[in-house]
Amino acid sequence: MKKKKNKYNNFTTGFINITRYGYAFVNANGFQKDIFISKKNTNRALEGDFVKIRFKNRSSSSSGRIEGEVLKIIKRKRKNFIGILKIQSNYKYGSVIIYNKTIHVNIHISKNKLKGHFHNEKVLARIISWPKNFNNPLGEIIKVFGFSGEHKTELSSLLEEYEIPYKFPKEVEREAKKIGYEKNLETNQRRDMRNINTFTIDPIDAKDFDDALSIRKLNSNIWEIGIHIADVSHYVKEGSLLDQEAYTRATSIYFVGRVIPMLPKILSNDICSLHPKKDKLSFSFIFNINNKGKILKSWFGKTIIQSNRKFTYEEVQKIIDKKKGDFYEEISTLLFFSKILTKNRLNDGAICLDKMEIKFHLDEEKNPTELYLEKNNESHNLIEEFMLLANRKISEFVSLNIDGKPSQKTYIYRVHDKPDFQKIFVLKKIIEPLGYFLDIKNLKTSINHLLKIIKEKPEKNMIENLILRSMSKAKYSTKNIGHYGLSFVHYTHFTSPIRRYSDIIAHRLLYYYLLNKKKWKSKLKSVDFYEEQSKHCSYKERIAIDAEREFSKFIQVKYLKKYLGQEFDGIITGFTDWSVYIDLILFQTEGMIRLRDIKGDTYRLNQNNYSIIGKKKRKVYHLGDKVKVKLIDADIEKKQITLDWL
Repeated sequence: MKKKKNKYNNFTTGFINITRYGYAFVNANGFQKDIFISKKNTNRALEGDFVKIRFKNRSSSSSGRIEGEVLKIIKRKRKNFIGILKIQSNYKYGSVIIYNKTIHVNIHISKNKLKGHFHNEKVLARIISWPKNFNNPLGEIIKVFGFSGEHKTELSSLLEEYEIPYKFPKEVEREAKKIGYEKNLETNQRRDMRNINTFTIDPIDAKDFDDALSIRKLNSNIWEIGIHIADVSHYVKEGSLLDQEAYTRATSIYFVGRVIPMLPKILSNDICSLHPKKDKLSFSFIFNINNKGKILKSWFGKTIIQSNRKFTYEEVQKIIDKKKGDFYEEISTLLFFSKILTKNRLNDGAICLDKMEIKFHLDEEKNPTELYLEKNNESHNLIEEFMLLANRKISEFVSLNIDGKPSQKTYIYRVHDKPDFQKIFVLKKIIEPLGYFLDIKNLKTSINHLLKIIKEKPEKNMIENLILRSMSKAKYSTKNIGHYGLSFVHYTHFTSPIRRYSDIIAHRLLYYYLLNKKKWKSKLKSVDFYEEQSKHCSYKERIAIDAEREFSKFIQVKYLKKYLGQEFDGIITGFTDWSVYIDLILFQTEGMIRLRDIKGDTYRLNQNNYSIIGKKKRKVYHLGDKVKVKLIDADIEKKQITLDWL
């Protein structure tokens, strides 16, 4: 009935999507196609506003496109915007320029509101009004972050943009400090593991230590291995102010040169952290394993441990390479078992995507002095395999009865759906001109083979990114659909409760199930409650990833400024109607060339969107082709690298 009503009514409402060129589309209920709004008919609407529109016509072209005009703005999506203040020497007003596509026009600040403000400040501006005969809205500055391009400015403005809290409320800090004064370690209710060789292995700059490994030989054929995770849920009580704050944040965020922790530092860096030579509370998975890598028996429960030593990945790698050093026998035994675990995982169909990470060294002023690519080595893989094992075994323990049948217990799973096959076909089409093949019927095996053969190729980074984009996004849910990428039927996140709230939920639920049935049934909340928490954790994880990426892009652009005018090898990674995107192989950073700036011919995008063709010489360039480019601009404000085609 609703559709009919829309058909004869000359008005409708919907959310407006405004392009960078000023024309727009409105998504309205009951209409299959978006309604087109020309630039002159947007009537001061901004991106995401809820608007009332009047139809100008119902099918103005052969495509049957419906056209309308905005009559009024029912609700603004937002009034506050972050941008860069520009003040010209003979100014009548200042302009706040916004580069992140949240708004398509600049905000004008009248002269009398510019007192005490300076050209190139990064600011938070509020729209006050938008008079009918003005092309731009009028605003005022409500916050100054500092001068554009400075480390502190970019970080604080990004935190504001993504609504990420970086200071803890005083009452939360007080609650955390109070925990610090309580020295009760409940040793009598825990399995005492303090006399067994235990150590942590972490990055060199780690401040929090979530996990430790213990190992001892029981006889010539059997070892006992313990995976010990900081018992954060012992300190962070459900419903407390600390718990509410941790839930709101849901994750620690790792920016270049700064961490925004989920928990106050007294907890994350001290009380909960598994520091060496100190009694620490942990939640553990302890198992016996024979020389063939078969797990014989398992135990889950609360423990008290004392780590003998804090290792960095580099130190452990040195011990592995030199075959000597502290705890060499324990480390080499753990490495032996981790390799068996890796082999089993790959045999079961796990995808072996091991991307290089871009890292930076910063000087005292937080300027990037060096960019380097970090690859996982054996010490990283050792830790990763045991964490994967703990996450899998814990979720199996909760999900299955002793007879292997489903237990129907509520749990929080880390799930990963099958890929979108539309995207897989696109991937297949893109890599075929480069001489690579993808077998859709044996997808995982084929992807692993592809990842193996591109290892030393210049197009490696591009193809890995395309594979990642074709995959579904992993998320949290109480509905277990398994983990496609890891090929696990049951999988959770349990091993990082200092930095992920999802893991605190997993700890609490496991603890309930270790109590007798009557007790845990009284503590358990509804499935809907845990599903809501899962969705929240997934949402906050996406925000953290986006914010980390955006800040990393700023650091990359700032670092590349010193290479202006230099020539580099690049790989074509994408096309639009007007530009080509190119990955600079040396830095694994993407830059852009406008099609009209390519000399020697006029290029246009082919219909398939994966290649461009020259009008005169008919020369074709595909995604993945290697090209020579010159770096001509690194714009920190736009976070954009501009290249010249050589």
